[in-house]
Amino acid sequence: MFHVGGARSALYNWAVARQSGGKFVLRIEDTDAARNKPEWIDGIISALASIGISEADPAFEGPFFQSHNADRHREAALRLHREGRAYYCDCTREQLQERTGSQQLGYDGFCRERGLEQAEGRALRFRTPDEGATTVVDLIRGEPSFPNSAIEDFVVARGDGSPVFLLANVVDDIDEGITEVIRGEEHLSNTPKQQLLWEALGATPPVWAHLPVIVNEKRQKLSKRRDKVALEDYLSEGYLPGAMVNYLMLLGWGPGDDVEIRPYEELERMFRVEDVNTSPAFFDVKKLTAFNGEYIRAMPPEEFAEACRPWLREPYATWRPEAYDESVFAKLAPLAQTRLSVLGEITRYVDWAFLDEAPEDEASWAKAMKPGAGAILKDTRERCVTADWDADSLKAVLEEVAAAHGLKLGKAQAPVRVAVTGRTVGLPLFESLEILGRERVLARLDAASAKLGE
Repeated sequence: MFHVGGARSALYNWAVARQSGGKFVLRIEDTDAARNKPEWIDGIISALASIGISEADPAFEGPFFQSHNADRHREAALRLHREGRAYYCDCTREQLQERTGSQQLGYDGFCRERGLEQAEGRALRFRTPDEGATTVVDLIRGEPSFPNSAIEDFVVARGDGSPVFLLANVVDDIDEGITEVIRGEEHLSNTPKQQLLWEALGATPPVWAHLPVIVNEKRQKLSKRRDKVALEDYLSEGYLPGAMVNYLMLLGWGPGDDVEIRPYEELERMFRVEDVNTSPAFFDVKKLTAFNGEYIRAMPPEEFAEACRPWLREPYATWRPEAYDESVFAKLAPLAQTRLSVLGEITRYVDWAFLDEAPEDEASWAKAMKPGAGAILKDTRERCVTADWDADSLKAVLEEVAAAHGLKLGKAQAPVRVAVTGRTVGLPLFESLEILGRERVLARLDAASAKLGE
């Protein structure tokens, strides 16, 4: 699963790398074997490619694997100890709680001056400076400062000698020449610790940029437990990659004008990370859907028809495979393109054309088949038997039926639409009748009349 927040961070990093002629570095942090599988790595690379971040681009470097750099991580941990920047500690959680009388306080520095040597079960802790503060240069948040007295002596290597992620991450960044780190604000609290490690290892810390958290409509941080957050899920429903990229780029940043629909190349040129807001960014699915509709309507007709094809096959299609007619869909596609917001909606817009009978939708039936609907269906059928079979002629038929029953056209055509297509909302009715053909239209009008008992 590739979180939409991760996708936004990747796009911002990608834009900055390409603007500056730099490199976008993909590192797979795979030191936890239980949480890393080859197919998941392939999924990350595939998700990045879907939003235009491609291995084929000269700006792309990687993937690098954190596990391949384990020796360097251990070497850095030993160096910190050798240079007096870290010390070994054998305190247990229970001992710490007994000394401090609290479960909330950080480490109390008990082992700082004990001079313990490396041994199984002894963690290595970084010796945080007692005085002063650690100031972080953040392109979005200015220069937040963290008192060193509030930063505990944190663990950099476990009791078995394996470095923790915090140290591994810094060592990898140094080795890979990272100069800018653009990431979510949830990482801001770790930044002073990382910066202290950069400095302790004799390297110049990168410039940081911590992006605003993304929230749902209840202003809660997006969570995979309650929200749809996977980029792949949106794409599988028929959100276009271009629309997703456009929308994600504007989550927390804007180009400063009222134009929102823009190709990525233009957004990339305009993007400035220092202009990103600090306030939470609302992931508005309705707005994303509206963006997607704009992108769908802008597609060349042939490209739109091709993009719909995955939803015209199983498991999405509700009709028998042999009932699908390519020539019929070619006529329906231009009508559908102006109405779809998501490609996955195509099935319910066209299924009636490939089913033996009209789809059943109880809500649509109840709404359209009011008293008098049977008479409208009967009158329409009689006139359709001899009418010329084109959209304009069929519209004239329904106008005559409406006038005969003292109704507006919209009221008269509602029961006909439901009888033929199964739903109250769909493609233009008269073009739909023309495409379905006289014989099948008459049969569906008869079936609806029979269902009404008339």
